[in-house]
Amino acid sequence: MRLEKARALLGTQANFGGGYNRNAALLILAEVTREHGQAAADALVRELRLDEIFGLATGKQP
Repeated sequence: MRLEKARALLGTQANFGGGYNRNAALLILAEVTREHGQAAADALVRELRLDEIFGLATGKQP
C-alpha cells in the first residue's frame, strides 16, 4: 500500500473515531509497518494525531 493511500484511509478512520475505526487503523498501520517500516507508521501516527484520537503509541508494532 502506498503511503498516500494509507494516509487517506487513516484520515477517514480518524474522522469517524470509535472502536471499530481504531481496529481498522491498526490494520492499516500493520500493513504500512510491513511494507515501509516502523518509522513510516510512527510518522503517520504523529501526523494524523492517532495517538490523541485512538490512544496509539509510536514505536510499537501494531
